[in-house]
Amino acid sequence: MRETFSLDDLRLIRAIGAAGTLTGAARLLRIDHSTAFRRLGAIEVRLGAKLFERARDGYTPTSAGEMGIAAGAHVLADMADLEQRLAGEDLRPAGTVRITTTDTLVDLMAPVLAELRIEHPGITVELTVANQFFTLTKREADIALRPAAEAPEHLAGRRLARVATAPYASSIYLRRNGKKPLSEYHWLGFDESLSHLRSARWMAAHLPGERIVFRADSLLALRSAARAGLGVAALPCYLADKVPELRRVESPIPEMEGALWLLTHPDLRKVARIRTVLDLMAGALSKQRGLIEGREGRS
Repeated sequence: MRETFSLDDLRLIRAIGAAGTLTGAARLLRIDHSTAFRRLGAIEVRLGAKLFERARDGYTPTSAGEMGIAAGAHVLADMADLEQRLAGEDLRPAGTVRITTTDTLVDLMAPVLAELRIEHPGITVELTVANQFFTLTKREADIALRPAAEAPEHLAGRRLARVATAPYASSIYLRRNGKKPLSEYHWLGFDESLSHLRSARWMAAHLPGERIVFRADSLLALRSAARAGLGVAALPCYLADKVPELRRVESPIPEMEGALWLLTHPDLRKVARIRTVLDLMAGALSKQRGLIEGREGRS
């Protein structure tokens, strides 16, 4: 009888197709290169078909490999969907919950995670810090805490607060430069990866290009640069108001305002551990709403 693919076979074939190299596939699957090489060889021998052409610059799927990649994507997606549906039947407030958030929100999250650990020791959190938006439908995470204008239509979301953003500079910088129109300060700007931010769009519309004296791909880097006295940075109030060296140059700018969302997949809302974490996060973060909405700042 002809051998068929196992789920591990499909995962390996899909990973090689996605990465284009065996090394990249091994990294995605968290196995070593020799294991991936040996498993691929065994699959091809067992099936009697060559799945990838090997070259110095990577692995290219053959027609058989393309069929394997397509079939793997379909089968593994069905398995992930089944996992989500079965997870919805789990009524125990215990187990692992995968949360993703941005680097700027980790300080807000840390006390919440400490409270969760005390109240629900059976729940283990895996936190992924990433500024790109994870697709929860692919099970990259169970819960996302993110600033966004709107919640994606396919996700269940709670809008926790407005996210106020204001221009900040160090006390030393402001003493050195005095009070002047915003367009006359030196500004710390965003690189292309952050050009989607409302604050980046405001700066592009209101500031002469020559006033941007520094750019970064991280709000934390911009906060550090502003604290060091390089110039003025547009920062979320929750990120800057607790830094003693920083002062608001002006009040929060309405055009820069966003919202903070707590998101999950609809299939997971009834899972006890997910619901428990969602409720605790919403309650704990509501206590910090004044900070998030810029109502606790100083000038």
